[in-house]
Parts: sequence; C-alpha cells; structure tokens
Amino acid sequence: MKNNSIPTWRATLLSCAIFTVSGLISAQELPSCCMEAGVSRGSLLSKRQVVQPAAVVIKDHSKMIFLQGGTFEMGSKRFDDAAKTRQVELSPYWIDEHEVTNAQFAHFVQETGYVTVAERPLHPKDFPGTDPAILVPGSAVFGAVTPTRGLQDPTAWWQYIAGADWQHPEGTQSTIVGRENHPVVHVAYEDAAAYANWAGKRLPTEAEWEYAAKGGQQNDEEFYWGKDLKKNGVWQANIFQGKFPDADSREDGYAGTAPVKSFPANAYGLYDLSGNVWEWCADFYQPAYAVAETKNPKGPASSYDPQELEAIKRVQRGGSFLCNDQYCERYKAGARGKGEVNSTTNHIGFRCVKDVE
Repeated sequence: MKNNSIPTWRATLLSCAIFTVSGLISAQELPSCCMEAGVSRGSLLSKRQVVQPAAVVIKDHSKMIFLQGGTFEMGSKRFDDAAKTRQVELSPYWIDEHEVTNAQFAHFVQETGYVTVAERPLHPKDFPGTDPAILVPGSAVFGAVTPTRGLQDPTAWWQYIAGADWQHPEGTQSTIVGRENHPVVHVAYEDAAAYANWAGKRLPTEAEWEYAAKGGQQNDEEFYWGKDLKKNGVWQANIFQGKFPDADSREDGYAGTAPVKSFPANAYGLYDLSGNVWEWCADFYQPAYAVAETKNPKGPASSYDPQELEAIKRVQRGGSFLCNDQYCERYKAGARGKGEVNSTTNHIGFRCVKDVE
C-alpha cells in the first residue's frame, strides 16, 4: 500500500536530527510513543468455551491455538475510542500461540528475499527540501533519554537511527543473535501482511485479537487477567516499571523486548497479549467502533484519525514494553492503538491467524 505520508514521517525524524545537532529542538506537538502505539511516520522525517487443540503450521513452524469463536462483549468504557461496547459474534479460527519471532521472520526472509520497509532506500524526490546525504534507511528506536519538557516531547526518547531494522534492532552495531526467540520488531503493516501471506495465514481482525486476549474469562476487569496488576505477586506482562522514560527498574526482569512465552499464558494458552510489543491488526483505524457491525466485523473501509488527517492508519493492539501508567495505559483490557502503515519502531510486532478450512 502506497501512502503519501511516508515522506512526512522520514522528514520529521531527519529534521529532529538536524535540529538536535544545531541545538534547536523542535517544539511541535507530537503523538505519544505508547498511547498512539507506534510513533507515526506522519509525525516523526517534520517527529467462552475454551477449546485448545493445537496445530503446527509447517510453513513457519508456529504452534497455533484453535478458538471456537462465539459471542463476547467488545470494547472498554475506560478508553474513548473503545467506549462503544457491543456484542460481537465470531466464527472459529486459529491464532498463533505467541508473537512472530526473529527466527520465524528470518525463515521468511531467507525463503523469499523480502526486504522490509525500514531496509529500503529513500529517494530524494519523496523528501523535497531534505539533504540527500541523510536519506538513509533506518527506523525509530526508543532511548532512555531524560525528557527536557516533561512527557510532552516524544523526540526526547525516540530517535531515527540509520540502519535500524528487524536484524539490527538498535542500529547497525546491534544484532538479533541471542534474540532469536524475541518478537520481531521494526515491521511495517505491509511487512507483517507479507509474512502472513507467505505463511498461509492473515493478520487478525481487531475483534479476533480482543476475543483471544480475553481468554474466555475476562469481563470488565481492568486487565485481561483480572483486577490486579500482579497475580499472586507475579508480573503478567512485559511493561515498563519505574519512572518513564529514563528510569526503568526492570522489576519484571526485562528492559526492552522479552523472549516470547516469558510471562503466563491466558486460559486459551496464548502468550504476550499484553505488553512486550504492539501487534498489527487488519482493521483500518477510526476513533470509534461501528456498533452495527456485530458478526465477524472487519472494521471500517478506510482510515480516519483526527490527529493526523492524511495518514493511513491500522489498528495495533496489546501495548508494549514501554507501557507505564504514568504515560500509557494501552496494555489494559479493551484498549486500542493505532499506527501509520509505514511506521516502524522497535516496539511493534505482530502475530497471525488462520481461517478454519
């Protein structure tokens, strides 16, 4: 999918780099790192019944869990863009046990030669007025930098890093060696969709994702696992502990991504549906549900975000390792995220689903 907002995203990060070098940091308002899921390219280069048979899909060696489907209440009154709750009916489907890992994505790339959005060349014609010398492939990387203006300026902790991509999560000096079982990151929507197509799967609808996350047990509790952040004193998700963004206490054992399945599974046997990395969904994002769409909803036919009118956005779900109640609560039950389709960061990944044949 082509999107005219790509140049804006790249240009913003490049501009931020230029302003930072010159000592003039842009004061423009930018979306948050977590509440908005990924940092948008449009703002960054100007910044029920539990049935558990399992199947192994040979193509990507991923264990999938069968969900029988049924009716559930979708949404949460805790969040404005999810507050129009309604009963939704889903047909049976299969869903990946965990997020797609670096090892699985590497298999896909080795077999197909696929090049992700973050790895592709940048063309000067797409970035009028930008110095061609700084138009290099890269992606947005979180850095624990002390903010200079409170939590109002995400450029204080997001940087456009040349050479950052799925194989080099923090830039060219980093590697995924030893992180084969971590979720793949720096994937744009089309990268995730390409992988899903290769594996004989697809990306989940927002309704399918939420149904899976609720595990057949969650009602109106604050968290997918219940009313308390910890369960029997144990962390249930990889989120940010401490003072965001520069003092991560790592109380849950991790700074950054954790290996998949590091935290307890839900009642369906599914892992990491809160925290770790945001997960792409198939639905276009709009700031409210279409309440009349109640059976196998696919979401709206187009994207609309009043904060960025020109950006094409898809839904992201689950929050990430950066979620912290001081700044972002979108790892909680029913919460939604959104991402410009060509935005790539080191806290966005995905999992896949498969239709019952």
